Amino acid sequence: MKSFVAIISIMFASTVALAQNSNTNSTTRTRTVVAKPSPTPKTTKSTEAEGATSQTRTQRPKTSSTPNASSTTVVGAFDKIIEGIRRANVDMVSGGYWNNPTLILFNYNGSVTKGWDQMRKNRESAYPDIKDVKLDVRDRHVVMLGTNGAVVTCLWTQTQTYKGQPDTASGRMTLVFKRVGNEWKAVHLHTSPDKPDASRIPASEEMPTSKPTP
Repeated sequence: MKSFVAIISIMFASTVALAQNSNTNSTTRTRTVVAKPSPTPKTTKSTEAEGATSQTRTQRPKTSSTPNASSTTVVGAFDKIIEGIRRANVDMVSGGYWNNPTLILFNYNGSVTKGWDQMRKNRESAYPDIKDVKLDVRDRHVVMLGTNGAVVTCLWTQTQTYKGQPDTASGRMTLVFKRVGNEWKAVHLHTSPDKPDASRIPASEEMPTSKPTP
């Protein structure tokens, strides 16, 4: 009888223990941890600098191969001709003009020179007789005609020794320049003296004298 009671007691204790374990397990909550999103990496200064450099290179304008069309280059071509006159240098003067048969020069003596070749021949003939040239240019004015043309005007006074005699003249001058390749060349000259000297007209440009009608 005592053994039976002991067995019953053991079974009852096991049942209670199982019930407690079951209750404990049912009330236990599982804690779920949500992973935080990874932070977006910040752009480093070096990356930003590289991006800015790339953008700058992309926006950089292309270098133009067109020659400079400023008045400074035209004045340089004008000064070359003036310096050639002061030196009585045929190459410097003729090199400043457009080498073309259609070149036209209205000269200080009222004559007209047609073509580059004739212009050079006239200077080859006259310059050996000219010494000690002093040419003063004043009131120079430059007008640009787009990117390929320009007009230069000025007043001038020239003193020199011509065929051993002192010579002085003054007047006005207009030079028209044209871009030829990468250089500026004078394509037209119009100069007039305050007091023209008819005796200074080259033989090639003298007008034939008409014979009187009988």
